[in-house]
Amino acid sequence: MTRTQDPVGPCTAGSGPAEPEVSGSAASGPATGAREWLELARDRWHPALRGAVDRLDPHMRQVAGYHFGWLDADGRPSDGAAGKGLRPGLALLVADALTGAPRDAVAGAVALELVHNFSLVHDDLIDRDQARHHRPTVWTVWDDTTAVLVGDAMLAIALEELALSGSPYAVAASVALLAATRELIRGQAEDVLFESRAEVSVEECLGMVAGKTGSLLAVSASMGAILTGADDETVAAFHTFGAELGLAFQIVDDLLGIWGTSEVTGKPVYADLAAAKKTLPVVYTLASEGEAGAGLREWFATRTARDAADPDDLTQAATLIEKAGGRSWAADQAAAHVRTALAALEPVALADAQRERLIELAHFVTRRSA
Repeated sequence: MTRTQDPVGPCTAGSGPAEPEVSGSAASGPATGAREWLELARDRWHPALRGAVDRLDPHMRQVAGYHFGWLDADGRPSDGAAGKGLRPGLALLVADALTGAPRDAVAGAVALELVHNFSLVHDDLIDRDQARHHRPTVWTVWDDTTAVLVGDAMLAIALEELALSGSPYAVAASVALLAATRELIRGQAEDVLFESRAEVSVEECLGMVAGKTGSLLAVSASMGAILTGADDETVAAFHTFGAELGLAFQIVDDLLGIWGTSEVTGKPVYADLAAAKKTLPVVYTLASEGEAGAGLREWFATRTARDAADPDDLTQAATLIEKAGGRSWAADQAAAHVRTALAALEPVALADAQRERLIELAHFVTRRSA
């Protein structure tokens, strides 16, 4: 199938990637070792995260605790669902791989998790998303102002956590985190701007994703290297590793937004199509020649997020994407970015066991199932 070079409609990067398994060439089974490592890593950074949030004033502490799943809306202890902790876990994994001392990166891991969640709270508000991890989002429980303020508070204590760490590499780590946050905001701003544009190319979408999703995973990997005193070449290698994983992560998320099962994503099947989102598989198909591409262009031209909820219509759109090769293209792209990520680590001296753990984590990005 031949793609045209003409730009197409706006793309949208998801604000909170779910983690079910996705079919296609990029996914062939779970990476259980990576999942186990992320759980072990959580035991190291999570208490420090709680300590950082405890520095907030009582109201902001309650709102943040609700967002993280520790409290209910009335401030009572809760056991709400939480994310997998990929970003802090990646930082600790890199530190462990380089020096065997993951504790050196705990402050960085906490800062990463806070910046990630600052972006999620603001994303939910911008997108008017009403649920995250099967719970109402912060802005729906309180209000828009509270969501803005608690996100800002998370960003502030993220930087404070690094400043208080006592690490000789805290300044370098802070500069890297701030640069990544700037890129994250660039990606978010482009995502919003693209919604009002009639035409956006696949390349522009990938550039937006590199900022909105890739930048934080890039600094997550490089943070582990920075805080262990690694040389510039090693830091750069891990930055590339994380950036490529970020692209793969978002592409898989876009696949899940259409074909993920509601039992594990917490969203209806075809959720992104119901919201009329032009994610990467959609944008690729809209730019394609042939009947399927033309059919999807017509589908989007006559539907909006308000009226695109008919199950038969959604199935029709998903079928058109598959026929045009959008689903397989996206899965292949995710796999290609994982290969590039792993290639970036080839010059880095690592023990076989540590390298294998990083490989497992890389594949977990495209094979996640829960």
